Amino acid sequence: MSDTLHIAVLMGGWANEREVSLMSGAGVADALESKGHTVTEIDMGRDVAMKIAEAAPDVVFNALHGVPGEDGTVQGMLDLMGIPYTHSGVATSVIAIDKQLTKQALVPHGIPMPGGRIVASAELFERDPLPRPYVLKPVNEGSSVGVAIVTEDSNVGNPIARSAAGPWQEFEELLAEPFIKGRELTTAVIGGPDGPRALGVTELIIETGFYDYEHKYTEGRTQHVCPAEIPPEIAALCEDYAIRAHKVLGCHGTSRTDYRWDDELGEEGLFVLETNTQPGMTPLSLVPEQARHAGIDYPELCDMIVREAIRVHNSNHTEGADG
Repeated sequence: MSDTLHIAVLMGGWANEREVSLMSGAGVADALESKGHTVTEIDMGRDVAMKIAEAAPDVVFNALHGVPGEDGTVQGMLDLMGIPYTHSGVATSVIAIDKQLTKQALVPHGIPMPGGRIVASAELFERDPLPRPYVLKPVNEGSSVGVAIVTEDSNVGNPIARSAAGPWQEFEELLAEPFIKGRELTTAVIGGPDGPRALGVTELIIETGFYDYEHKYTEGRTQHVCPAEIPPEIAALCEDYAIRAHKVLGCHGTSRTDYRWDDELGEEGLFVLETNTQPGMTPLSLVPEQARHAGIDYPELCDMIVREAIRVHNSNHTEGADG
């Protein structure tokens, strides 16, 4: 394999996270060009397959967030085209973007996650699905899009009023989970020929509210403490859960596992919220930040992700030929 590659960076699309994807893609493109690669930037439209075919890249860096770039749709298209691509494959993407399917995959493997159930949004206008406080979130959106915390003193009414602003106005079904008080932690994992490794643990300290879409992508709204100032046994448990989730789900490239930790309960208070198969790569993003603390600069991180994509593709192709 040549040291320099032609890489198509796929970004944009039409999901709620379009703007974040464009920022991720632009950063990745600049980083890969600085490593000597030839880069073609593609803002995904309905003609994306034609654009990729015309570009004829060696590999696609998938910098999309949300549907259809993170849910297995684009992954399936690229599989059919026979083009290597970064991050996880079809099956992993289908499971990991669905919070309920993720629970069904991870909890039997000893990875603690909050309880809860899927509820019809119309049901919320009649009764609370869980004792307050509880969390409502879309089943298959990323970046904390549409998340609401319903408390005793919420101004949404009790039960929730049909006219109140919230995710119940956008989605027919929502996942209801008990609210876990405590601290926000996250761990990035990067794959490689020797297996996945955790890059560290970051604590997210939010000025007000919780770590929602706006806090994730607005400068100054969230303080990142990296490495997190937590007991070593909690940091080790975060890294262990993140690597196990990466393996159980079958992730490739990078993933990021998010937690809530009730520090009054010690190890028993640590819960996995989700594993993100295509974490953000913007200047504010957590994976590049953790990589820097692990001694990997941003261009090197992007290059490592690309090399891993080609390695996984070649390995799968060889296994398929052998079978």
